[in-house]
Amino acid sequence: MANEKFSTKAANYYAGARDNQYVRRVVEDEELRDSLIAAYFAARKAYSRISASNASTVESVTGDRKVKRELQRAADSLRDASERIREPKKKRHPFRKLFAISLLATGLVLVFSESARQTVLDAVFGAEEEFVYTSTTSPDSAPDSAPQTNGTPVSD
Repeated sequence: MANEKFSTKAANYYAGARDNQYVRRVVEDEELRDSLIAAYFAARKAYSRISASNASTVESVTGDRKVKRELQRAADSLRDASERIREPKKKRHPFRKLFAISLLATGLVLVFSESARQTVLDAVFGAEEEFVYTSTTSPDSAPDSAPQTNGTPVSD
């Protein structure tokens, strides 16, 4: 009974670890593992040196050059590990930015250039025929020399 309970818990832990992206990265990435191991050993060495010292912890950390060096190594290794464990940056699409700029430039040209706008409209909808209006009626005769008000001649 206890053995079944233990195997169920172990299976649950295994499934959780398998699905965890960070655990998966540690298992798959050798350089990440090396950075973590280097950080551990550097910190352990610094701790043992601080523990063996007769001086206080603060004096050991601030005064002992070997402790400072080991702590610096541990910090550097942890920084490398943290950079490696993060998700890799997504690839940028350089043509996407170029495409957006070209669309913007085309739009501005169409807004400010009448000839470009007319060319595009002709290409899309076909060339427009010029509409010239010609009157079928004859022009009015010459106006009378006498001024008129509301259609009636004004007398002097």
